[in-house]
Amino acid sequence: MLRLILTLLFLLIFFIISIPLFLIEWIISKINKKAADTSSLKIVQAAFKGVAFFSGIKLTVKGEENIPTDESVLYVGNHRSFFDIVVTYPICKNLTGYIAKEGIFKVPILGTWMKRLYCLALNRENTREALKTILKAIEYIKSGISVCIFPEGTRSHDPENLLPFKEGSLKIAEKTGCAIVPFAICGSDDVFENHFPWIYSTNVIVEYGKPIYPKELDAEAKKNLGAYTQDIIQRMYTANRNAYLLNK
Repeated sequence: MLRLILTLLFLLIFFIISIPLFLIEWIISKINKKAADTSSLKIVQAAFKGVAFFSGIKLTVKGEENIPTDESVLYVGNHRSFFDIVVTYPICKNLTGYIAKEGIFKVPILGTWMKRLYCLALNRENTREALKTILKAIEYIKSGISVCIFPEGTRSHDPENLLPFKEGSLKIAEKTGCAIVPFAICGSDDVFENHFPWIYSTNVIVEYGKPIYPKELDAEAKKNLGAYTQDIIQRMYTANRNAYLLNK
């Protein structure tokens, strides 16, 4: 219970100081947009590190050297928990927008930060609106902003297997030719979801695989890019889950 209280208190303080920060960031953006983007990124990354600290998350990161630092990429990962963004966003090497459910953008303060950092709302019930989101993500990649997506479409509650990837989400990489950086998250659901409504100190493992360049794949892999990427992430997840269970 103490961790829950400390985490909520930290978030409350961050939300309060965010109000003057928004004004400062707005002023900076009028002078230097790139500087404002960089400072907003650092602020939110620091905030998420704070959430992870007070939640008692012990983070193990593997394969961080596989993340390109000189180009925009499409991060593709499995989805286990609300804490997936908390643990992965501070690892992002450059400006990165996450594709998330529309409802999150309605949360005061949080929604504002997400819009500031190029996050995109995805309406899965409206094909036309979903296509607009994908097209906007393609535009971001081309302009040098990385994008992160969870192609399962929702959090998986199967402890062993990923949900089938939605092939349409990988169009972002197909249309831009950018690298796909696959990543597997293990243990994040043990922070909160598996103990709702309490927060537990947990070891979370995040592993990044080698970048995948769609143009370099054979015809079969290109045709089933979602399944191809899912298989890589599933193998990383399974290996890390076995290690996670041994040390739990």
